[in-house]
Amino acid sequence: MASLKDLRNRIASVKSTQKITKAMQMVAAAKLRRAEEAANAARPYADRIAAVLANISRATEGDAPALVSGTGKEDTHLLVVFASDRGLAGGFNAQIVRLVREHARKLEAEGKTLKLMTVGKKGFDILRRDYGSKIIDRIELRDVKQIGFAQAEDIGDKIMARFNAGEFDVATIFYSHFQNVITQVPTAQRIIPAAVEASDADAAANGAVYEYEPDPASILEDLIPRNIKVQILHALLENAASEQGARMSAMDSATRNAGDMIDRLSISYNRQRQAQITTELVEIISGAEAL
Repeated sequence: MASLKDLRNRIASVKSTQKITKAMQMVAAAKLRRAEEAANAARPYADRIAAVLANISRATEGDAPALVSGTGKEDTHLLVVFASDRGLAGGFNAQIVRLVREHARKLEAEGKTLKLMTVGKKGFDILRRDYGSKIIDRIELRDVKQIGFAQAEDIGDKIMARFNAGEFDVATIFYSHFQNVITQVPTAQRIIPAAVEASDADAAANGAVYEYEPDPASILEDLIPRNIKVQILHALLENAASEQGARMSAMDSATRNAGDMIDRLSISYNRQRQAQITTELVEIISGAEAL
């Protein structure tokens, strides 16, 4: 049984931890608000540029760049995994990696060649155990205070440079789609070849006739790289909001668990202290009666 001093020290230690988790929860809540606003602002732009790309791609009549039409084969797949650079975010990173592993196992069962690129330290730390030899690049954004287009542009340029060099045929990004503080949905999205499926709104407007200046193929040459970078930016912002939401929930749970532990330790301390006082009183009374 722990001594009274040990119990006092442990209670003090848990209280200090509780203060830290509470502070981290408040910081995550403040960051979440900004991250959620940025993610919500990026969604319409990402959706619209994808719709415009689909419209123009249909007008090319098969004369589309390789970033849209593909290489004609799907032998080598590049999986780009967006995770966090810091921990203490509950199951945020584990959920994304679980989806990546399921996708990877499916591709390997089909005889495909896998290559991985990780964005975020935690993704690399988890995946290197099983796929260390397949990770061809890793990017960390620990020093970036606010995610912006510059980071998406850098990642997009690296991916497209590898595609132009013939290193892969299909690229898929994995990130967490933010719904609310409690729910973040792991998502896989193909970016090369660019997905150009028409949306319902576009299907309703199929009767419209568009004229493009310059020709659609020239527009696609400029639009497709921009679309890839916009989709990467969208993934980064969704991931940032999801990370803060997951961290806020995790720190809230940790704070409440610390409170429960303090209550249990306090009860143990009070009972043990009461037993010690009772023993001392019995000894005093017994000694007085002996005299």
